[in-house]
Amino acid sequence: MEARMTVLTLGVDDLERSLSFYRDGLGFPTEGIIGTEFEHGAVAFFKLQPGLQLAIWKRQDISYDANVHQAPPSPTEMTIGHNVNSQLEVDKVLEQAKKAGAVVTVSGHETFWGGYSGYFQDPDGHLWEVVWNPELILD
Repeated sequence: MEARMTVLTLGVDDLERSLSFYRDGLGFPTEGIIGTEFEHGAVAFFKLQPGLQLAIWKRQDISYDANVHQAPPSPTEMTIGHNVNSQLEVDKVLEQAKKAGAVVTVSGHETFWGGYSGYFQDPDGHLWEVVWNPELILD
């Protein structure tokens, strides 16, 4: 299989709340909620970078679509890494997320590997790591 990740879909409990968090709080561009005319179809997409989108979809609809049992959410199932260009930017993104309604679980700090990072959870408990890696050059 050739890796071609194009959409990262997060299961959410409240689509409107999550839309507001990502659109209004974090400033991610979106056309809003689409697909409401279909049962289990309401979803919102956010353009993150060329070729990559974030989608939010109700957990119950993902469960239905994938034909799997809806289990309780766990923040340790995965993390989303958001790389930035400086230590200061880590702190700014964490503060922006907090103002938008996120819970900062770890404030920005120097890491054991020479970087700088912190974590926040979105309103549905998804864990985001905001990280500056001095070895990673961002476009």
